[in-house]
Amino acid sequence: MGIASLMPSFLGEEFEFADWRWAMALWGVIALAVVGIFAARYRVKVARKFADSDRLPMLFGRRRSLIVGVRAVAMVLGLALIVGATMRPRANPHQETTEAKGRDIVFLVDVSRSMLARDVAPNRLERAKLWITDLVAELETDRIGLVAFAGSSSVQSPLTTDRLFFDLALDELSTKSVDMGGTNIGDAIRRCMDMVFYDLEDSDSASHRDIILITDGEDQESLPVEAATAAGAAGIRILALGIGSEGGARVLDEDNRPVRQGGEFVQSRLDSGTLSKIATATPGGAYLEIGTGDIDLAQVYQDLIARGDQANIGSATVTRWDERYAIALAPGLVLICLEMMLAGFGLRKEVVS
Repeated sequence: MGIASLMPSFLGEEFEFADWRWAMALWGVIALAVVGIFAARYRVKVARKFADSDRLPMLFGRRRSLIVGVRAVAMVLGLALIVGATMRPRANPHQETTEAKGRDIVFLVDVSRSMLARDVAPNRLERAKLWITDLVAELETDRIGLVAFAGSSSVQSPLTTDRLFFDLALDELSTKSVDMGGTNIGDAIRRCMDMVFYDLEDSDSASHRDIILITDGEDQESLPVEAATAAGAAGIRILALGIGSEGGARVLDEDNRPVRQGGEFVQSRLDSGTLSKIATATPGGAYLEIGTGDIDLAQVYQDLIARGDQANIGSATVTRWDERYAIALAPGLVLICLEMMLAGFGLRKEVVS
């Protein structure tokens, strides 16, 4: 729904603007009107230096002054109405029940201390959270879940369509989300299957289920490829994103201080080989080596996965509105066209005179 209603009713029906962000453009329209007023006053002021006040109407011409005034009013009102149309006025809210179809998506995110490395800004973990936020904003009826892992794993959000709950879980994701340090990707995939996709045996097909794995790939002998093979056998697809530099970056603690071990700084390196094997062990899986760059995860997901099978995930009651933008857009365009016609009319008059 929109941010707020502008007025409780409009012609007897509930009314609101769905996109208030465009209201800022009205300041530009007001500024244009103010500039026009000052320009007109300045023009009269200059003219008074060359003619008496009683001769000004003869200098400018009454018809020409009228045309200029009508043009100015038409332009300002036309632009204001077009801005109003872009704010998406709508009315008559009503409830509709629809069958919701979508995919089940679990974000499997590495929260080990190596994800605090700053070879990407602000660090690997925060960058991963930004990617997830961008993707979730583009999803509609898909169910999403969140699993954090390091040496152990923890379900931060089960599969849900509640975006607010998921956003809160994602916002709180940190290296403290799990109890044990390290990186056990295989155990995380198995926990995802056991605790999130637990109804696999009762499902006719799991081909509508995806795991988006985000990690630097430094696994500690948890048999991740074997776990991915088991997930693939169940029809689950894994999209693995490798973040971090293969050259390595210093691991930081929670206070952003470099971690030492044996008197030397601990380095974290991207293990592309393992991640590639994990992804290709599942049907339609893919590995994307992001490294220290960036990615439009929402677009990647649409290109690689979103067009796949979807499942019925229950009915949903949504609020629909009747769009009323044409009420403002049509007269706005008419006024702009009128201003353009009058501009041409004024030019013809000047040429004839």
